[in-house]
Amino acid sequence: MDAILLRNLVEIQSRPSPDEATRPLTAPEKTYQRTTYSGGGPFQEDISNNARPTASRVDSFASDVVAAPRTEDTDLERSRPASPVPDVDAVEVVPSAWEPYMNRFRLLSVCLANFGNALSDSSAGALIPYMEKHYNIGYAVVSLIFVGQALGFVFAAVLLDTLRAKLGRARLLAIGQMLMGCAYIPLVAAAPFGVVVAAFFFVGLGIAINVAMGNIFCGSLQNSTVMLGLLHGSYGVGGTSGPLIATALVTVAHASWNHYYILTMGISFLTMGLSAWAFWRFEREQSPAAREREAAPDSSAVLGMLAAVKLRIVLLGSTFIFAYQGAEVSISGWVISFLINSRGGNPSSVGYVSAGFWAGITLGRFFLSAPAQRIGEKAFIYGLVAGALAFQILVWFVPNVVGDAVAVAIVGLLLGPIYPCSAAVFMRGLSHRDTLSGIGAISAFGSLGGAVAPFVTGLLAQAVGTWVLHPIVIALFVVMLLCWYGIPEETKEKQ
Repeated sequence: MDAILLRNLVEIQSRPSPDEATRPLTAPEKTYQRTTYSGGGPFQEDISNNARPTASRVDSFASDVVAAPRTEDTDLERSRPASPVPDVDAVEVVPSAWEPYMNRFRLLSVCLANFGNALSDSSAGALIPYMEKHYNIGYAVVSLIFVGQALGFVFAAVLLDTLRAKLGRARLLAIGQMLMGCAYIPLVAAAPFGVVVAAFFFVGLGIAINVAMGNIFCGSLQNSTVMLGLLHGSYGVGGTSGPLIATALVTVAHASWNHYYILTMGISFLTMGLSAWAFWRFEREQSPAAREREAAPDSSAVLGMLAAVKLRIVLLGSTFIFAYQGAEVSISGWVISFLINSRGGNPSSVGYVSAGFWAGITLGRFFLSAPAQRIGEKAFIYGLVAGALAFQILVWFVPNVVGDAVAVAIVGLLLGPIYPCSAAVFMRGLSHRDTLSGIGAISAFGSLGGAVAPFVTGLLAQAVGTWVLHPIVIALFVVMLLCWYGIPEETKEKQ
């Protein structure tokens, strides 16, 4: 981005004029517009090359120029080729987490939304054994909750671009949180299992909106890898808290499993209000070029999605995230059942192993994302995936509950920074036009992996045993390595 800004600045200031040789020496310098962010939004300044006037001097200078234009200046401007507006708008100030002022609350809202997403996702592993008993169903049937959530993700990915253009970010995020909050009502009421599966569809729809909009917002800020690390680190905090709260609620407080979703419902409605307030003036604070991009979605959301998938980076990135989330959700959802059935673990104690896995993910996202940006995300992810594969093999072959719990936590630590680091690579490799559709496609495939892999694991576990979790996860890690090898390392210029 720095190189693009420098290039445009050089082009504007050094563009030759046909009458340069005959230009009077006393002619004033041409003024240029500069977009600057303030607390209430962007405003325009007219500045010259030989002075930096204050706002009042700019106003008086501009009025003088309008009131008494010079003949030679008018002739000179007419002899020059017209400067298109996009050349000025192309010089954009990259926003940060602190400027504009409301960005700090926007970052808080997307992080809180991701925290709520994780509370829902991570608790499934701890609550599945109790859901099976309550509804008297097996592994294969209870896995349908993952399928329902994935369908919500796919539905959101198809319509996300159109909804964002018509509603704006504030309304879209608020609607997503409202759908999630309402979907938790039948879960709290322990409705029939078919209704529960349908409720998870709307949970997935809301999570898809949160993930896509949060990734795009954090990826557009300065130090995007660190910002994405904070976003997904918040997910890790929720992922760590979810199994702890769910297990303690059932085993210590002796409450029913469905009471856990009162917490997720409350956070959804809280985030709905915060997101609507923080993003309400978001579009007004954007530069003209950014507003034009926000208001001009693809003519067909489905065609835009299909066009994005044809891009090499989106295709490989979607497969990569498909395998990543498939491995992550499979481990989180079935490692407890594996420890109970294959290792003879006590449900009241091994329920906390899932919390250790998410604690590792949290630490990895907070403390390993910044070193990844310095070292280089491309090489860093190779080492993370290889290390996670090695420790997953240890979980499979070491017949010790404590050793398995430690190895699972280390797997989480190594998997933690993979999502934010890879998301930063995908954002840099996509043009502005393809960013929303591309990230939406990648997120949709990721959710699909988070449904297909645990669902297949549940089907096979019903037939041959829960040990099948490990060869499935190892195969997914190998797919990740192959896809990452094919993703281009260079970055594209934003268009």
